[in-house]
Amino acid sequence: MAELTQLSVWPVSQQPARVQRRSRYLAESTAHPGKMLPELARTIIDSYSEPGQLVLDPMCGIGTTLVEAIHLGRDATGVEFEPRWATLAARNLLLAREHGAVANALALRGDARRLGQGLLDELAGIVGLILTSPPYGPSTHGHVRKHEDRVEKLNTRYSRNPDNLAHLPARPKRRGRDSFEAAFAEILAGCARMLAPGGHLVLTVRPYRARGALVDLPGQTIRLAHDAGLRLANRHVALLCGLRGEGLVSRTSFFQIQHQRTGAIPRMLLIAHEDVLVFSKRGETA
Repeated sequence: MAELTQLSVWPVSQQPARVQRRSRYLAESTAHPGKMLPELARTIIDSYSEPGQLVLDPMCGIGTTLVEAIHLGRDATGVEFEPRWATLAARNLLLAREHGAVANALALRGDARRLGQGLLDELAGIVGLILTSPPYGPSTHGHVRKHEDRVEKLNTRYSRNPDNLAHLPARPKRRGRDSFEAAFAEILAGCARMLAPGGHLVLTVRPYRARGALVDLPGQTIRLAHDAGLRLANRHVALLCGLRGEGLVSRTSFFQIQHQRTGAIPRMLLIAHEDVLVFSKRGETA
């Protein structure tokens, strides 16, 4: 593998997520269990695209990539598998236009596994930046509502649809249903078809826990991207904690802290960063 051209740490959590989204996104956006931080999206878009270029998010959720792209003068297109979130992404784009964003944007419902094969074929080879984050297990996401006798966890699932990438099994369990890895590989291959010469695919991923075991999603992503004809050009660290002087300010969820304190997951460490993996087509410079 070629030597990486740049390594850096991005302090994108100096403000809590709710503060970053306040007034910029509709209130119901908080229900999505796996939102990208707006400051992280802005940093990536500013670093890996130019005004006027097209930005694509094939798993756009509530539309964070799209909203931040059009505020920065980039046109944006998003695809979302779940109708609920696709509708909300479109509404967040309308709000962005009300706030003065003038670039063009579109959010539509679709299956990212079909990129360049019936979905957005007209964009093949012309996208300057693809920025996305794959949905994966709900173990680190959700919201808390306190009751007198218990603590309730809400909004832990993207959907109940068994075909959603977040709910696919790690390995095939029955005929006709993809594994997470197979579906993700299809999406990465589609992203490669979409990229313009010199374009970049940027994925934000982190290790996560499934039934107590730590899953190396960044490592899996690098391997699958290589199989799709992409090379790792850069790798950044996006801090999920705040910096205050020489100390760190935790932004971890209530349930992560609870699991650690009770020892429910042996040797559990709180994840304080997200990997930002930057890919280009093999044979191109970073």
